[in-house]
Amino acid sequence: MSSGKRVLLIVGGGIAAYKALELVRLLRKRGIAVRAVLTKAGEEFVTPLSLSALTEDKVYTDLFSLTDEAEMGHIQLSRSADLIVVAPATADLLAKMRAGLAGDLASTLLLATDTPVLAAPAMNVRMWTHAATQENVKVLTERGISFIGPDEGDMACGEFGPGRMAEPAAIAEAVAAQLDPAAKPLAGKRAVVTSGPTYEPIDPVRYIANRSSGKQGHAIAAALAAAGAEVTLVTGPTREPDPAGVTVRHIETARQMLAGVEAALPADIAIFAAAVADWRVAEEATQKLKKDGSGDIPALSMTENPDILKTVSGLDGKRPALVIGFAAETENVVPHATEKRARKGCDWILANDVSPATGTFGGDANTIHLITGDGAEDWPTLTKHEVAAKLAARITEHFTA
Repeated sequence: MSSGKRVLLIVGGGIAAYKALELVRLLRKRGIAVRAVLTKAGEEFVTPLSLSALTEDKVYTDLFSLTDEAEMGHIQLSRSADLIVVAPATADLLAKMRAGLAGDLASTLLLATDTPVLAAPAMNVRMWTHAATQENVKVLTERGISFIGPDEGDMACGEFGPGRMAEPAAIAEAVAAQLDPAAKPLAGKRAVVTSGPTYEPIDPVRYIANRSSGKQGHAIAAALAAAGAEVTLVTGPTREPDPAGVTVRHIETARQMLAGVEAALPADIAIFAAAVADWRVAEEATQKLKKDGSGDIPALSMTENPDILKTVSGLDGKRPALVIGFAAETENVVPHATEKRARKGCDWILANDVSPATGTFGGDANTIHLITGDGAEDWPTLTKHEVAAKLAARITEHFTA
């Protein structure tokens, strides 16, 4: 629906500027034309030539270029677009936007336009959390500027926290939604998504867990919300930020996760991306287990956790119309996932190989095999945000077929 629209992309100065190249590719793939403005600082990270090659258009850099003004005045440049995207939106650019400065081409365009603006912040965690930046974002939001991100993660400077620019796939989804607000194919649908690991306590200081990062589940929740669904995310402990526009319930144990899912029902869609611990200690110690010098190892009696996917798949009355599970396997991925789908009673299974060599747990990419009643559908290796977008599209097809 957004095909034929035009985006003016303002690329600020920051290491995240390299992601702007992938963003251009994804937007062009959707049929969205892109014209780029590159700041002086942005030129330190990407070149006008690389942007020009991907946009197949001229790249604008200088407010006082007589040639550019003759071809397209800077006022017309901003007005020729259906949406202005600032990515990365640095702390400096946000401050200029809030103050109404117009000392270069980018800031002048942003001041001289009535075109909607979407900003994707990217900066050091301390810069993002600084009171000045937070105040700038608050004021700009009140003025109608839309924001996506930033995400939380490792910084180029070595720190960890919020400040990473949102992934290009997520920005592309947000752009598409902005360009066609009516394109909310899952509007009116309710969805519940689980994400992350569960922590099963052994004693007050120890627990059983796994390596799930929550990246895939959180990306799915965000993609469904972008498609118009009313989403509840039930998540175990992760470092992932809560997705915008999603109701989030934070839990720790499998039993708490099941209770959170049941509280979110009824729903049309249920997606179980969490890596739930299969077992827990039957009797949690009330005090820390200590070594007594004998060399004897405490015997831990284990019991099964509730099977959330099977429980929801077998509900009467409150069973969602589409129940989707995940199968994290280390061998015979498709056969094991096919058997799991039949055993659990769900509609679809998304199978993936989580062997250590794949880097799936904690990584940014995933290779999915979608198992349905019609067989297996192999997806190429995609980023987790791209997997989420593809899954949201398949769900849309399911409900509109």
